[in-house]
Amino acid sequence: MASRKSVITFGMVAIPIAMHTATQDNDIHFNQLHKEDGSRIRYKKTCAHCGKEIAQEDIVKGYEYDKDKYVVITDEEIEKIKTEKEKSIQILHFAQLNQISPVYYDKTYQAVPEKGGEKAFELLRLALFSEQKIAIGKTVLGTRDTLMAIIPREDGILISTMFYADEVKELQKQYTKPEVSEAELNMAKLLINSMDTPFDPSKYKDEYQEKLRALIETKISGKEIVAAEPERPGKVIDLMEALKASVEKAQREKVTA
Repeated sequence: MASRKSVITFGMVAIPIAMHTATQDNDIHFNQLHKEDGSRIRYKKTCAHCGKEIAQEDIVKGYEYDKDKYVVITDEEIEKIKTEKEKSIQILHFAQLNQISPVYYDKTYQAVPEKGGEKAFELLRLALFSEQKIAIGKTVLGTRDTLMAIIPREDGILISTMFYADEVKELQKQYTKPEVSEAELNMAKLLINSMDTPFDPSKYKDEYQEKLRALIETKISGKEIVAAEPERPGKVIDLMEALKASVEKAQREKVTA
């Protein structure tokens, strides 16, 4: 599991932490092949000047400050200009847990305290959790100032990197809101409440990836691929009838669950 060390700072308090990646890629990935002979397509990094293929260790970072003129910047030089303050996660302020739109969240990490920081870490987690607040912080990741949300959970703390306001598109797609009757709204609320169960992520799985894996196994064994049965389109019925039928179905499923 990839991780990085950091320090959460607020006021005179400094909490040493390790940040572990909280997600992983389980998708099936395909390689590109040459259609004629099935050989894998490979991409080579070549020098635009001499045409030679370049190994990774011979590649450096360069910034084009003028046409075809570059200044080389090393990773060591980038790290050298960072102050201790910029290497730490500085808490700027606190905000309500439900105040931030999910569109601002990017990558999520699990934070765990390093030796000596356990008490302060737990105090921060418990105080945030009790007040239902999150901390907004900032640190330098790579070559940019990165906003972060420090999110308390019952069993720990999550840290999510955030987009800046100018990186988030305005929600421009508007729609005309039709009138909704009180009876329709009440029926919709009833449907929501009848389907209300605690969120358990272990109940969900990527079923399409399983079908894709089965397709691969079928192809490997040389069997024919059978097309999925087309679903019959449902009848278009009155909205209230659809809601009532949905509530009844949800209630039946709850009883048999």
